Amino acid sequence: MLQKVWYRLGRYLVSLLLRGGLELSIDWKAPIPPGAVILAANHPSTFDPAFLTTLTPNQISVLIRESLFKIPVFGLSLRLCGHIPVIYGSGQDALDEAEKLLKAGRTIAIFPEGRISPLEGGFNKPHSGLARLALKTGAPVIPVGIHLDQKQIYRVETKERTDDDIEIGALYFHGPYAITVGKAMSFTGDVNDRPLVTKISEQVMRRIIVLSAESAQRIQTNRRLNWLRATRWWLWSPVRLVRYWYAFEGVKIN
Repeated sequence: MLQKVWYRLGRYLVSLLLRGGLELSIDWKAPIPPGAVILAANHPSTFDPAFLTTLTPNQISVLIRESLFKIPVFGLSLRLCGHIPVIYGSGQDALDEAEKLLKAGRTIAIFPEGRISPLEGGFNKPHSGLARLALKTGAPVIPVGIHLDQKQIYRVETKERTDDDIEIGALYFHGPYAITVGKAMSFTGDVNDRPLVTKISEQVMRRIIVLSAESAQRIQTNRRLNWLRATRWWLWSPVRLVRYWYAFEGVKIN
């Protein structure tokens, strides 16, 4: 009971942030089907896990790096919301928990890249966890493509290190944030078939990349429209000023 109440409160606060601080744009290729599904998205910012929870009123458990669970208060909130910590080197434990929740009817969100997308934009190579979850549970995969303004991301280094490099946080407080939600993808087969698992992982990632490009295009279109509106407003400003002056002076304009 506490988990549901806390989750709904958190989702409400995130919705306020999205609509108040960000220029949110969502395009749906199809409704999210009922029942447990797997949301699979690219990962350009640290806040993506929270933003994904606004896509459906159903409770979502997101697979999130364990380092975020160590942050005072915030980490406790993540646990109370029912999210799943992914411990470096022990990813299978998180997948097992996600599988259990999916079979119980809970929607899961996962980032196939496994970490924040590259600093210069683009995408990381997908991991196999998503494909294995889909094959084990039969849950449909909903690809989600996110795009934002890379110039407005605030990059921070954390103390935690992996065998690759320093962990990077990507904080995004203001600017356009576009989400494109794709049609459900279903997969069947042997989870121990490695070529199949690799094929599914790459197939879903390709679809995410296409949807992210659509999100990017929508941002560019909106910016052009805003620029045209602003240009038109300024071009008409002298006319407006004259009309306002005549109105102020009580002069009738024919």
